[in-house]
Amino acid sequence: MPTRRVHHLAAATAAATTALTTVLTAVGAAPARAAGDLHLVRPGESIQQAVDAALPGDTVQLLPGEYRGSVRITTPGLTLRGAGRDSVLLPADATADATAGTSTGTPAAADNAALCATAGHGLCVAGTDDRPLAGVTVEALAVTGFRKNGISASGTTGLTVRATFVHDNGQQGISQEKSTRGVITANESTRNGQSGVFLANSVDSEGGALSADGTLVSANLLTDNRVGVTVRRLRDLSVERNRIHGNCGGVFVVGDEGVPRAGALTVTRNQVVANNRYCPPNPRLDHIQGAGIVLTGAEETSVTENEVRDNVGASPFSGGIVLVHSVVGVANARNTVADNLVLGNGPADLADRDTGTDNSFARNQCAVSEPAGRC
Repeated sequence: MPTRRVHHLAAATAAATTALTTVLTAVGAAPARAAGDLHLVRPGESIQQAVDAALPGDTVQLLPGEYRGSVRITTPGLTLRGAGRDSVLLPADATADATAGTSTGTPAAADNAALCATAGHGLCVAGTDDRPLAGVTVEALAVTGFRKNGISASGTTGLTVRATFVHDNGQQGISQEKSTRGVITANESTRNGQSGVFLANSVDSEGGALSADGTLVSANLLTDNRVGVTVRRLRDLSVERNRIHGNCGGVFVVGDEGVPRAGALTVTRNQVVANNRYCPPNPRLDHIQGAGIVLTGAEETSVTENEVRDNVGASPFSGGIVLVHSVVGVANARNTVADNLVLGNGPADLADRDTGTDNSFARNQCAVSEPAGRC
């Protein structure tokens, strides 16, 4: 039986627990305590079968090793915990037996995992608009090599994603849509095809911005993605204390003509340095290179106390902190850019390339602005 209920960790799990403690201590987070039963999964056993057998408040603990196949979580209050980077979720091996050597296990579990795998994602946390999935925690594991998103959440509330290593996935590293009160902290998300962290009202439809109800993106390391953090059509959240470098763009806050508008959020105390990769244009956007923090079609957003250095390029988005109208021509409105250190960016440290007239720039340390006089 690939899932086991364990009330006291045996010697076999001591190394995993020690590794987890080391990982979480390194990122400044305390290891979570399992509130219910523990389901221990070894390499070659089924993560999905353990997840399906778990009850609210239980923990599914992965020992170090590789685990093949997608996983879908639909149980509230569940914790999925690895032993740090040594617990690795990878796409299924097409030549492997579906019930042995992959993460699917029983036919029922395979059907559940297939919903996530068919979408192209690695780990799915799935609620609904009417019944948001509450209180799931994903921590201390690696997710890599999936066609679309590494970790993909929709219809959740109070989701925590902590101390994960999400890398080399085709689209988003960590994605959350139609969700509230999320905490995405102390992760490393790198070399993903789109954003390291992507937050949106809905990926597949237009519409006004939704409230994220205090979602927090903090203390993450985001490198070598198209964009470090993208916030699209959301309100009421904070992006703070992240290290964002080596992407094509650092932080994008994206709105459009939908009502309510995107904004009423905070971007603060981030280190946004040398995001100078070149990413080619797509049907909606010009190419991206050298973009630090970009507001496009946003309102009432506070950009404060960030260090934004050495972001240089020749894109419409290039520069340190940049305001530019949205893809449908909507201007930024009533945003505040204050108390930032913005130096060495090009063509300007502060660039207001928009038609909005009610955005505020104050007490920023910078050398070059568009138009002149903003430093």
